[in-house]
Amino acid sequence: MSWPEPVERVSTVLRAAAVEARIEEFGDGTPTAREAARAIGCDLSQIVKSLVFVCDGGYVLALVPGDRRADEQAIATAVSASEVRVARAEEVLHATGFEPGGVAPFPLRAVTERLIDKSLFAHEVVWIGAGSASHMALIGPPELKRLAGARAVDLVSHG
Repeated sequence: MSWPEPVERVSTVLRAAAVEARIEEFGDGTPTAREAARAIGCDLSQIVKSLVFVCDGGYVLALVPGDRRADEQAIATAVSASEVRVARAEEVLHATGFEPGGVAPFPLRAVTERLIDKSLFAHEVVWIGAGSASHMALIGPPELKRLAGARAVDLVSHG
């Protein structure tokens, strides 16, 4: 089976790492966490949002559960940045090599730091974007942390 090129990049990393992971295609698309959870039939907290932030001019990837909001102050603290904002669409593409709505946590082009929210480790498996708005990959949080090169921190607002 051949995947679109961005999905193939993700697949290559998974194969090379020899991790237990599975890429699936969803015809209706999975551009948002809510639509992904509906298509997959899993809990919203098992969908990993791959969010890109610009922190003091550098790109930071934050992996957060689909049912929570990333806390910009927590991200700023984690990377010792004074200025944090959500990346614009063209910045997301530049930083990750993926279009918004299809961002995978690896491989990444110009991301300097990667963070994963600790709450994701409550799940045995989670779903990540796999390179397009209709492809997702099933993976265990420890493997996700390792392949993304992420540090586990508290990233979400509790409210």
